[in-house]
Amino acid sequence: MLRTQISFSCLVVLACCGFICSTLAPPKISPYAKTEGRLLNDLFHKYQKWVRPVETLNGTVRVKFGLAISQLVDVDEKNQLMTTNVWMKQEWVDAKLRWDPKHYLGITYIRVPSDSIWIPDIVLYDNADGQFEATATKAVVKHDGTISWTPPANYKSACTIDVTFFPFDLQNCSMKFGSWTYDGSQVDIVLEDYHVDKRDYFDNGEWEIVTATGSRGLRMDTTGSYPFITYSFIIRRLPLFYTLFLIIPCIGLSVLTVLVFYLPSNCGEKISLCTSVLVSLTVFLLVIEEIIPSSSKVIPLIGEYLVFTMIFVTLSIIITVFAINIHHRSSSTHHDMAPWVRRVFLHSLPKLLCMRSHVDRYATTGGSHRAGGTAALNCGKGLKQDSSLLLNSAAHNLQAALDSIRYITLHVVKENEVREVVQDWKFVAQVLDRVFLWVFLSVSVLGSALLFIPVIYKWAKIIVPSYGDSSRAGKTESEGGQKHRLLGHYTHHRKSLRTAAESEHTLKTNRLQHQDSV
Repeated sequence: MLRTQISFSCLVVLACCGFICSTLAPPKISPYAKTEGRLLNDLFHKYQKWVRPVETLNGTVRVKFGLAISQLVDVDEKNQLMTTNVWMKQEWVDAKLRWDPKHYLGITYIRVPSDSIWIPDIVLYDNADGQFEATATKAVVKHDGTISWTPPANYKSACTIDVTFFPFDLQNCSMKFGSWTYDGSQVDIVLEDYHVDKRDYFDNGEWEIVTATGSRGLRMDTTGSYPFITYSFIIRRLPLFYTLFLIIPCIGLSVLTVLVFYLPSNCGEKISLCTSVLVSLTVFLLVIEEIIPSSSKVIPLIGEYLVFTMIFVTLSIIITVFAINIHHRSSSTHHDMAPWVRRVFLHSLPKLLCMRSHVDRYATTGGSHRAGGTAALNCGKGLKQDSSLLLNSAAHNLQAALDSIRYITLHVVKENEVREVVQDWKFVAQVLDRVFLWVFLSVSVLGSALLFIPVIYKWAKIIVPSYGDSSRAGKTESEGGQKHRLLGHYTHHRKSLRTAAESEHTLKTNRLQHQDSV
């Protein structure tokens, strides 16, 4: 029994020791991993990443360059900057990184850090924040020496903003890429694709990309030619936000300016309303000044409309002051009304404006007063004659009563004449308000239509191409001509630049082939 227990204890101890040893033993490496490690050692044993990967001294590294945009982050109109998240697609051949897949278990490609191999020093020339290079990521190396490197980058590029038609504007922002130190004989950059890849593009809430195309160019210098790739982004602003919170309130203020003339002429709040509208327009101008760049070359569309409305309001204040002054005129403070004023404002204009004539309204009343006064005078004369014949004793008292009646009658007639003069001036003020009501309404509607309708029509005609998937790439390219014709001078410039670049590239290729044959 004791011997059995001892044997069992020994077996338990041996099992525990075996488990511990198996746990602490190093893991087995797969043959594939060993082979890949051996491949890396063979490739980078004597590899020098500072040397261009060419077989001859005069060889040229041909780099295919493409661009894929993932997000249009922001367009800063004030500082004239465009912020984008892009992927820089680069492909070239490194003759020193080739191997036979048969000797390495059929491995056809590997991934290596980009800082351990030679990479072209392609940077963004028109960078605005000093960050010229992309993020260091891994590159894919194929067995034939082809290297594909697609690093992501966040760029702030300079962009000249044209705010003429703000907020219905169209901007042309470009990104210029090229080698920082190598000329065209050492590193030749060619365009991989004419269109920017937008398959992974995330829409921006304020801007939409109409077209994004690339072209190749050459910058000639005394030391040689330097190829570069320029990508032009034609972007269009989405004006809904500015329409709701800027343009519609401005139009509302213009309507308030017109309604000032609909208030009664003796209303003192007319000046207060005009002043409030003028202050509101000034605030809107300050808001726009914070958005758009300070430039004296062009005036934005919304700025023109605000200045137009401010002039509108200023004129309405002047006219309102003049109308209130006319409303409070009388015969004791001003001279008699000129005949042409009476003819125009009391007879002609009321008929054109469908207003009830002021003169016709008071003609019957004034005539009755005058007739009554004449009848009273005639009656007084008749009573005087009768009283002299019939009542000699009461002649003196009756004459005094008649004089009093005559005085009262003349006083009433004079008051009526003064009242009619005051009413005439008030009616002239009403006619002025009605005239400028229609004038300002017509000018406001026509001015707004002439300013905004052509720009909105031109903005709405621009067709934004669809980049849903790569299967529609051929259709997108076939429709490119129709879309580019809508861009005017931008299209002509890009076509000319592209033709010149292709011609220069052909000459360059022929020259290299001739050198190789020699």
